[in-house]
Amino acid sequence: MLNDILYKVSIKSVYGSTGITVNDIQADSRKVSAGSCFIAIPGNTVDGHDFIEKAIANGATAVICERMPAVIKDSITYVAVENCSVAAGLISHRFYGEPSSKFKLVGVTGTNGKTTIVTLLWKLFTGMGYKCGLISTIQNQVGDTLIEATHTTPDAISLNQLLKQMQDEGCEYVFMECSSHAIQQTRIAGLEFAGAVFSNITHEHLDYHKTFDEYIRVKKSWFDGLPKSAFAISNADDKRGLVMLQNTNAKKYLYSLKTLSDFKGKIIENGLLGLHMLVNEVDVHFKLIGAFNAYNLLSVYGVAICMGADKNEVLKVLSNLSGAEGRFDYILSKNEHIVGIVDYAHTPDALLNVLATIKNLRQGMEKIITVVGCGGNRDTSKRPIMAEVACQYSDKVIFTSDNPRNEDPLAILKEMEAGVNVVARKKYITIADRREAIKTAVSLGSKQDIILVAGKGHEKYQDIKGVKYEFDDKNVLREMFEMLEK
Repeated sequence: MLNDILYKVSIKSVYGSTGITVNDIQADSRKVSAGSCFIAIPGNTVDGHDFIEKAIANGATAVICERMPAVIKDSITYVAVENCSVAAGLISHRFYGEPSSKFKLVGVTGTNGKTTIVTLLWKLFTGMGYKCGLISTIQNQVGDTLIEATHTTPDAISLNQLLKQMQDEGCEYVFMECSSHAIQQTRIAGLEFAGAVFSNITHEHLDYHKTFDEYIRVKKSWFDGLPKSAFAISNADDKRGLVMLQNTNAKKYLYSLKTLSDFKGKIIENGLLGLHMLVNEVDVHFKLIGAFNAYNLLSVYGVAICMGADKNEVLKVLSNLSGAEGRFDYILSKNEHIVGIVDYAHTPDALLNVLATIKNLRQGMEKIITVVGCGGNRDTSKRPIMAEVACQYSDKVIFTSDNPRNEDPLAILKEMEAGVNVVARKKYITIADRREAIKTAVSLGSKQDIILVAGKGHEKYQDIKGVKYEFDDKNVLREMFEMLEK
């Protein structure tokens, strides 16, 4: 019944009966059928209020809106609410039987590390014998069933459908990325979180949030709304780590490498064979590489302990896990032993972390050759910074096209080049064609050099003028290695 699923929704006015049956919920008028409840969500480019008539024509019997339409039909129930985006989350959660309350749901937010953390959590708890759900940038997983991901966090209706599927499949734990967009757009409204993790916050998404302070505020707002029954884990080494926990009602925990914390790590050795660490004074070897992964591992360990898992079992399983696809993903050329690394790093801080890790892994005078670009229709201010970081930490750099989307790739590359100082100009060349750029990087490499292909990671396409062309950095790199050694 409509009145049941309106529970907790802030209602301004109602026209018609709320005692009607609702068959499904839709925010896209094209998907509406007989008995649908249509939610007119205002978007950045499209306003759902403009499609109310179309939704009714397609069979909608209930309309949720922020403002009543000019024409009211007696056969339709109209509910005016304070915020349609928030209402979509609350209504969807209620309609699908409040699935997030039926298992332990843990969310992870932060600029970098979200995908690796949720993937490791899913692998860890699966490895400990539990049935788990995963919602990430790379993929959604319901137990052993793989579901392709289209957004870091799905829209509220799709998200609750997915969570209901996870409940029906018997999942006991679900781990999901919570992007700043999803928090701002209230896609996670109504969900009941058992725990939340903050990884770090750096220069990203300013095309959407406009200011860095706003970006921080959005992420913090999620922690502020957590219940007393939940736990909140934050990175004490991040400048905003303590700020995230200031006003939360959840139980507070910290993890760190540099400062005092509940989950304290110390790197003993960091090499191509993995990390040797102390985790709360326990000596452990991990397969993952780099200080940034040390932080990811500590956050995962913290979540597991907060969930009541045995620390020895947690560390045993964690020590055998690999990371997420496209996150410091590396291959070795057969004869020359050139190391190829593919990483999703698409922010200045992420690129800095990856290159700093590579620099520390060098055994001698191996060259670091970096292939990097910047996405189109995204925050333009980070482009010169990305270029500056690449040149500072690499011996050779090739600027190339990433996902130009609707922008001119050459214009993006010009903006990147503006960040390179006079001294570093001899270090880089520009090759717009990404395949040619990777090919050139391999041809420039000598025995045991390290080639980083950054920016796209797990993605299997290149987005150009609205068309997604097949392109996989790791496959192209592997192909170029094979050509080199024929």
